[in-house]
Amino acid sequence: MSNGQLQTLLTPTPEEGFKLAVKLAQKGVEVTQPSEEIRGMLRPVYSTDADSLISVSQVIAIYFQTVAFANNYWIL
Repeated sequence: MSNGQLQTLLTPTPEEGFKLAVKLAQKGVEVTQPSEEIRGMLRPVYSTDADSLISVSQVIAIYFQTVAFANNYWIL
């Protein structure tokens, strides 16, 4: 992502694809709650809540699945 805009889902490796999936999840939170101050206030609550952590892991997994599909699962 450059300038906050998604240019492509294509990545050279699965590791880079996973990083992109994490970045997509982070950007989704920023769009949903644009206030950095409020996100900062909420972070201590969700960062220690097991259900919240599992939920974010699920979101990242779904994004990674999408990125992997876009990259033909990195099969050459």
